[in-house]
Amino acid sequence: MLALAAEAQESAAATPSQADAATPLPLAPETPRGGSPTQVRGYRPKVNPTLVTPAATQLAPGLDNLPAPASLALPVKPEQVRILELRPLGLLEVENLAEVNNPNLKAIASQVDQAQSNLRAQIAQWYPNLNLQANSLPTFTTGQARSDAANGTTSISATERWSLGAALTAQWALINPQRVPTIAAARDQFEKAKFQYVIALRDLRLQTASIYFDLQQADDQVRIGQESVRASIVSLRDAKARFQAGVATKLEVLEAETQLSRDQQLLTNSLAAQAIARRTLAALLDLPQNVTPTAKDPARVFGVWQPSLQESIIAAYTFREELDQALLDISIANSQANAALGAVQPLLNIFAGFTGNVFNGNESVVTAQPGADGTNYETALGLNLSWRLFDGGAAVAQSRRNKQLAQENTFRFAQRRDGIRQEVETSFYELEKNNRNIVTTSREVISARESLRLARLRFQAGVTTQREVVDNQRDLTQAEVRYSNAITDYNKRLAELRRRTGLDQVASCTPQSLPAAKPVGASDVPVEPTPLIPACQAASQGAV
Repeated sequence: MLALAAEAQESAAATPSQADAATPLPLAPETPRGGSPTQVRGYRPKVNPTLVTPAATQLAPGLDNLPAPASLALPVKPEQVRILELRPLGLLEVENLAEVNNPNLKAIASQVDQAQSNLRAQIAQWYPNLNLQANSLPTFTTGQARSDAANGTTSISATERWSLGAALTAQWALINPQRVPTIAAARDQFEKAKFQYVIALRDLRLQTASIYFDLQQADDQVRIGQESVRASIVSLRDAKARFQAGVATKLEVLEAETQLSRDQQLLTNSLAAQAIARRTLAALLDLPQNVTPTAKDPARVFGVWQPSLQESIIAAYTFREELDQALLDISIANSQANAALGAVQPLLNIFAGFTGNVFNGNESVVTAQPGADGTNYETALGLNLSWRLFDGGAAVAQSRRNKQLAQENTFRFAQRRDGIRQEVETSFYELEKNNRNIVTTSREVISARESLRLARLRFQAGVTTQREVVDNQRDLTQAEVRYSNAITDYNKRLAELRRRTGLDQVASCTPQSLPAAKPVGASDVPVEPTPLIPACQAASQGAV
């Protein structure tokens, strides 16, 4: 598609007048008060294909069986939407599927094609118009007329005639004040559409990464919920055993049951969030109706951001296509202002015409004559002028309005510039915050895990109560949840910085060395599935 765009640019630049109108202004230095010189951006930027990673056009190996369904396909049977496959996917595979299958990206690519077609239609104003009109192709005329004079004389005239006639005309605008600005506006609209496609592509990559990180977090929350339920089952088992042995009270058993209910609720919420995250990713990837994606990789820290805050801000100013779009809006408004003034300027056309006619038969005469045949033709060559001398000031007012719109877009540029810096700073500071949260929450998880181990030993030795075990177990669950949230938020801010600055200077983390065998412990306790009780019945059980 970018190749077609470049082809349309070359065809549009083939006209000298249009090429001159599209020449960007040079960068002018500007010295702010108390600072070093900055640069004022030119008013007609263009997409640089070398700086844009193109979208994937075909699915990667192993993903060939996950094409997007037909755009107008609509399931009509429950069997067509029943999930038959859980497909583990990595982040790179998810990005590839999104770039190939996502319908919104395809729609924006279609808008680029529409803008290209509109540009080609406007460039056609440089070419002459050639029209062929045939009013007789052929025509047979027959009839009779009778008239009675005052002196009693009767006249009868008859017509019987075949004719074939055609007219060929050509016209070209020598002077058209609206032609150059109209083509310039169409070219800017084309460039703006290409920028919009690049923005949509990069936003899609960010959205895909964010949803994938959410899915990883949901998987981690399910794991935490399962471990919490297992720990609560162990605590309840110990409490019941001590109660039966007569060394514990009924209160301790009730506390263990209460904690088990809390952990079961956490697991239920985590399972629902996991299912929603999976289907959210499936909708973004436009997968087949019977496939649900799962996260192949566990949640982990993606890497470390290398550039400083100042380098990130400057890179964002150079990288962000939103600023180029604002500049194109200024150019489009100025072109439309010039086109509006062209409505009250003279329009000079040169034209040439040829008309020919072939006939056979007689015209309407008093006495019918024998059949006659012949030909006639005529040619014309000349100029015509059209000039609206007065329109009540409408053209000037419309031009002034577009100039004011261009001025508004300059303010929008400044607003977007300040917003881009704020976005980068927010993501940078949030990244630092999440980095610190990973440090503190990891320490919290280690401390809470050790506290729970000691509390269980104290409980088994009879020197503490079940309340201490329950409290430490709840602290461990909350610490693991905060640790998982910190990792997910860190990865999201890292993806935002890559999107908002255009930099990819991320130092990857050293892979962890984990044992091949899963450690044996409390996690071996199975989590039994709980039947779903209807809401009305469940609510009545907890009512006072």
